Amino acid sequence: MTKEIDQPALPYSAANLADGSHEHKRQETLLKTGALQNAILNSANFSIIATDEKGIIQLFNIGAERMLGYMAAEVVNKINPSDIHDPYEVMTRAQALSEELSTTITPGFEALAYKASRGIEDSYDLTYICKDGSRFPATVSITALRDDYDDIIGYLLIGADNSIRKGAEAELTNAKAAAEKANLAKSEFLSSMSHELRSPLNAILGFAQLMESGSPLPTPTQKSSINQILQAGWYLLELIDEILDLALIESGKLLLSLEPMSLREVLIDCQAMIEPQAQKSGIHMNFPQFDDPYFANADRTRVKQILINLLSNAIKYNRTKGTITVTCDTIATNCIRISVHDTGEGLSPEKLGQLFQPFNRLGQEASTEEGTGIGLVVSKRLVELMGGKIGVESTVGVGSVFWIELIRATAPQLVADTEPLIQAQPQMQPDAALHTLLYIEDNRANMELVKQLITRRSDMHLLSAEDGTCGIALARAHQPDLILMDINLPGISGIQALKILREHPSTAHIPVLAISANAMPRDIKKGLAAGFFRYLTKPIKVNEFMDALDMALKFSESNSKTAIKPESA
Repeated sequence: MTKEIDQPALPYSAANLADGSHEHKRQETLLKTGALQNAILNSANFSIIATDEKGIIQLFNIGAERMLGYMAAEVVNKINPSDIHDPYEVMTRAQALSEELSTTITPGFEALAYKASRGIEDSYDLTYICKDGSRFPATVSITALRDDYDDIIGYLLIGADNSIRKGAEAELTNAKAAAEKANLAKSEFLSSMSHELRSPLNAILGFAQLMESGSPLPTPTQKSSINQILQAGWYLLELIDEILDLALIESGKLLLSLEPMSLREVLIDCQAMIEPQAQKSGIHMNFPQFDDPYFANADRTRVKQILINLLSNAIKYNRTKGTITVTCDTIATNCIRISVHDTGEGLSPEKLGQLFQPFNRLGQEASTEEGTGIGLVVSKRLVELMGGKIGVESTVGVGSVFWIELIRATAPQLVADTEPLIQAQPQMQPDAALHTLLYIEDNRANMELVKQLITRRSDMHLLSAEDGTCGIALARAHQPDLILMDINLPGISGIQALKILREHPSTAHIPVLAISANAMPRDIKKGLAAGFFRYLTKPIKVNEFMDALDMALKFSESNSKTAIKPESA
């Protein structure tokens, strides 16, 4: 019989090796997990506070000790986290939750833990109160801790010091307030300067227009001098307006009226305005013949301002007997591009990079062409405010193409007029009664200008007053057909005088036209809201002034039947 010899057992089988390796990895994982837990609990960068289900603190880590100044032994099993929060803020949170949930939330730990206790991850910004009484803002997240049966056994609050962020927010708020204050001061300064510049300009341009069309007509030499005065005056006015536009855009106070507008109509207007300037320079202009009625969602007045600026530049910087071509194309289903092509010298890549910089004329400062370098900057910002784009392509020796893109719009639906048409008024008969105009103005040059303008009208008689109080008395006594009113008057302002006129039954029906050097958009808006029939700005444009008088007279005649006449003395 053969005896089997027992083989000695190998100290490590393959299975044993595998099991040993697995156990080793498990131990490593546990050690790493423990190390991570210790690192988290001992972190000094944020506070970790754990409570039992009633909210009593059970764990208070090193970060909490560092932030709040308490040792763990001073708070564990003794207080809840609401005791180290600002009590007013805790009460406010409780009230807000009570209103939100239509239930009563008790100020205290319930206010902090209410959402977490209902399974909602929550975080809040509150102020921690330290042991020494000092305070700091903190962001705290709170989570409910649950056992295997999903019962709440406590809460975990993790907090971070918010002082740096809050300080940065406070600095940002202060910086914004300072910037707004500076913008307001700048706007007030610009408004004041605009008024101060427009008042003398009114006299310069007004009397120059009178001399230009006076009787007898000026001699050729006089005509040339008057043209120089008018050209310089209107240019100065344009400069004032551009600076004001730029200031309004930068302050965010520019108002735009975005609505479907016809590009065909705007380009027709621009052509009529710009062609005389082109003809003087020997420039030939080509405008598109529209087969498709293009409509854009934009501010009509501002689009015209932008296009006039681009066209004026194309004339100024074109070559002698050059050409300007305007095109209008659909770029995408919702975008229209208007391009202004010129045959000027073109711009180098270096100069293209300097475009749209305020007061940068790209080396044209010494040229005979007037300019400020503001127009393109204003145009760019206006286009962008309307949701569009502006750009340029240029080749030295060939010319440039400046273009704008606007958002396309559908044509507005026409609504049938329900109001009767206003019939044209018959011509004034020689024996017809004179209309009375009362002008309330303290500036003698402006008063003299209007006097000379009114002498050209055989249908009008002028009364004048130098302050609002005297003007009101004259209006009640003489019942003028219309009133011209300056805004900045000695004593009571033009707006105050208008209010008094409107409140008295004998003068309430008289149309009052503002005529002022306060030409900021907010000034005009304020004046119209106060009840002025029209708001004219200085310098006076003669044709616009006469048209406004005619409109006011028609309105006055339609209201004269209901007017209450003053009792005779």
